[in-house]
Amino acid sequence: MVTATIRDVARLAGVSAMTVSRVLNASPHVADATRRRVEAAVAELGYVPNGLARGLTRRRSKTVAVVVPDIANPFFTLIVRGAEEVAWRAGYHVLLSNSRGDLDRERANIDDMLASRVDGMLLAAAADGSGSKLKALGRDDVPFVLVDRTIPGYRGDLVKGDGVEGARQLVEHLTALGHRRIAMITEPADVSTSRERQTGYREALEAAGIPFDPSLVVEASAIDAASVRAAANGLLDRPVPPTAVFAVNNLVALGVADTAQARGLELPRDLSLVCFDDIAYAPQLNPFFTAIAQPAETFGTIAMQLLLDRISGLLDDAGRIVVLPGELVVRASASAPR
Repeated sequence: MVTATIRDVARLAGVSAMTVSRVLNASPHVADATRRRVEAAVAELGYVPNGLARGLTRRRSKTVAVVVPDIANPFFTLIVRGAEEVAWRAGYHVLLSNSRGDLDRERANIDDMLASRVDGMLLAAAADGSGSKLKALGRDDVPFVLVDRTIPGYRGDLVKGDGVEGARQLVEHLTALGHRRIAMITEPADVSTSRERQTGYREALEAAGIPFDPSLVVEASAIDAASVRAAANGLLDRPVPPTAVFAVNNLVALGVADTAQARGLELPRDLSLVCFDDIAYAPQLNPFFTAIAQPAETFGTIAMQLLLDRISGLLDDAGRIVVLPGELVVRASASAPR
C-alpha cells in the first residue's frame, strides 16, 4: 500500500503543502472553505501526519533550510559550506534546496521545507518574484535571511556584496587598458545582482567618456550554458565585435571562454574577459580570469549567524544589512586591445 504524503493532500485539495501544514497544525490563518477542502482530502487519502512534524509544533526542529539558485555555481557552493558549518556548530541540521533559478520550483521547495517545520530559512532568491514567498514566511513567523540577492522593498536581514563597486572596478580595469567596445553578458533584469552590476558597468563607461551602447548588453542564464554560448556568439558575430567582455559571474565567463576558443579566438590576444566571482580552480584555467573575488564562504557564515540569532530572539525587529566588499584580482585574461 502506498502511503499518502502531504503533497498528495495538497494536490487533491488544490492548495500548497504549506497550507495543508497550517490546517494540520490548527493555524487560524486559513479560510474555512480551504480548511474543509484540506480536511476532506486528508480523509479521502487516509493521510497520517508525521509524528515528528506534529511534535515540532510544540518545540524546535533544530533544522534550518538553505535555498540557492544554482548549487553547481562555486560561489553558491561556498555560501552553503559556510552556512552549514555555523549551523552544525550550533547543533542545527541543514536542508538544502536548489531552485535552478526557477520561481515555481523555488516556491514548491519552500513549501516542502515549511511543511517539515524548519526553524528558519536562508534564501538566495531566484528573482524579484520570490517576494511573494517572503510574505508567506512572515505570516508563518518563520525567521529568514536573504543572502547575495535582495528583493525590491525588502527591509529584513541581508548579506550581500557590493555589486556596483565591483563592476565599476572591472570595467575601469578594461578602460585603463584601452578598451572602448566593452560588452556585458548579464543575467535577467529581475535579479538584483544583475541590476547592480549593470549600474557599475554604466558608471565606469561614463567615467571613461564612453557612450553607453545598449546593444552591447545581452542577457543569458548562467544555469543554461546554451544561452551563454548564444549570447557570446551574438556579440562576436557583430560587424564590429567588442574587444572585451564583462561576464556577470564565473559560469558565464567560462561559457564565453569556451565559445571564443571554439571560434579560434585566443584570450586575451583576440578578446579580453573579466568576471565577477573567483573560482577555486582558477589556477587550472588558461588564461586565469581577472575577477572580483567575493568572500562567498563568509557570506554564508554571517547570514547563518544572523538567522540563528533571529531564531533565538537575540535580534530586534530592525533588519541588519551586511555589505561585504570584493577584491579585484588582476590576472592574464585581459590585455590592451590589438
